[in-house]
Amino acid sequence: MKRVSEMVAAANRAVAHAPAAEMLARHGEAGVTFVDLRDIRELEREGMIPGAFHCPRGMLEFWIDLESPYAKEVFQQGGAFVFYCASGWRSALAAQTAQEMGLPGVSHIEDGFTGWKAAGGPLAEKVRRS
Repeated sequence: MKRVSEMVAAANRAVAHAPAAEMLARHGEAGVTFVDLRDIRELEREGMIPGAFHCPRGMLEFWIDLESPYAKEVFQQGGAFVFYCASGWRSALAAQTAQEMGLPGVSHIEDGFTGWKAAGGPLAEKVRRS
């Protein structure tokens, strides 16, 4: 049986990644979109990186694929994409998938939103459902 830890390690060998402390410099950089992969309940509890685009992990492939009825324009505009989740596991797998699908400039925050907060990164208010 293949372990998720092995899958994450393989993804990290295939895609660019850095700790949040280094990714802070990319926040607000022109042409860079931060993509939050966490579940809406996580955003409600903890907030998110200001200006990040929320894409639930389960929708990523559908939102990237231009031929999908669910395609999102944000993934068609080019530029670079920095994926993140809570701890860097989902984002590693998502970044690898996005790269394999042809999305340009893909990377991920290896220690996730947890690392972002620990590094003193800016935080947006917690998301509330209507």
